[in-house]
Amino acid sequence: MSPGSAPYHYKLIEEGGVDKFDELGLKAWPDLAVSKYEVYVQKVDKPVAVAHIVKRGEGAPVLLDWESRTSELLTSVDSKSSELVTLVTAITKHAPEDAIILSWWDTSRQIQLLTGRDTLFPSHHGEPVIIPSHWRERSDAIKNYEQEFWGAPAPAEERRKLQRFADALVADVDKGAGILRELAGSREAYVVIHIADLYKLGLMRPDLLDLAYKSFPMNSGNMHGLVNSVKRWQAENKYKTYTLQSLSDRAVRAYFLRDGQDTLLAQMLPFTETRPIDLKAVQLIYQHGGYWVYKIPSTEPPAG
Repeated sequence: MSPGSAPYHYKLIEEGGVDKFDELGLKAWPDLAVSKYEVYVQKVDKPVAVAHIVKRGEGAPVLLDWESRTSELLTSVDSKSSELVTLVTAITKHAPEDAIILSWWDTSRQIQLLTGRDTLFPSHHGEPVIIPSHWRERSDAIKNYEQEFWGAPAPAEERRKLQRFADALVADVDKGAGILRELAGSREAYVVIHIADLYKLGLMRPDLLDLAYKSFPMNSGNMHGLVNSVKRWQAENKYKTYTLQSLSDRAVRAYFLRDGQDTLLAQMLPFTETRPIDLKAVQLIYQHGGYWVYKIPSTEPPAG
């Protein structure tokens, strides 16, 4: 039985070198080719999302950034190229060339492309499938469309490691850090997480992370009013804690947790009741925008 067609499509709008897309801040990577896409849903005239995709030569395409134009997330979560460029510049400057970077597969591919550093996930995984609940019955068609667009699925061993990575992030702090060290092996290792990883992890481990998200407008930079709105929504819906992701100068997205505050990922992010800087099992070394970078301590005893 045919799964039918996906209820959306990617439309190529513009392509060229990095000099054609100054706003992306990619001048340090002049060998990249950039393609701008808009995402259209059936029977809707305006795009529901805008994305830039980059590639080097005949290499695989890598999603650089994503901007949702609707309140419901579709296939990806929002990310900013400006924050990513700052992150990878810091990694290039400070992380040893033989270090391994652990992060969600989409972030891993960006880091590998822009820094040359080794990562756990060089392939496109397409997991979890991010679609509105009313499209669940069309998930097979969506998976097929995504695979046609992005290319062959990730190898089995990479898929196994992604599940293990997810296991680490939903475990308690000490157990999760141990799994990350196991994945990294004996190499110097860093873990890069983004606030939006919460939503991806919640889709993969819904029994361990009870979360919700909601976007809020920033009215003339009124942070006090914003926080009051977020806290009111949290109380009305009986969530215990929240953290914020900046989407633009005009909006933020709040992620709310009802259960799962003790998971490694939640402890590594700035929820209202967590202090990432106090973690010992992993050590916070850098933060910019939605990205948080930790060093995984070595298991080897100190020399001397």
